[in-house]
Amino acid sequence: MNSKMETTELLIKLIDLSSNINRQLAGPLSMHGIGLTEYLVLRHLQQSEEQRMRRVDLAARVGLTPSGITRLLNPMEKMGLVQKQANPRDARVSLVELTSAGEQIFQDASQGFNQSAEQLLKRFNFEDQQELTRLLGLIL
Repeated sequence: MNSKMETTELLIKLIDLSSNINRQLAGPLSMHGIGLTEYLVLRHLQQSEEQRMRRVDLAARVGLTPSGITRLLNPMEKMGLVQKQANPRDARVSLVELTSAGEQIFQDASQGFNQSAEQLLKRFNFEDQQELTRLLGLIL
């Protein structure tokens, strides 16, 4: 097999891995009424300064377009997980803030997420996980 085919096959395996991870996380997260992308939104907001981010920055973090993040955030706002705010410094930029209900859902969903992560990676010891993290960092 030539190197181009091997490279393509590796990329296909990474895509398959991503799909498999998404499937395995869907159940535990759906028990909390959210999917993986919503979980990632809550996580980024929870870890950000003052638990708020610019909408465009949040979109970039979760791999969505600005219009895609707006479509995702609208139901999350109706559920009370996030709230949109105007930016006091720039009216053209909107902010998204994690609500207390969103924080609670994130904390509850994180338990199932963490258990699933441990199950997915149980074959790897700590050093293997560190090496995998390093290698993936080269791609990302």
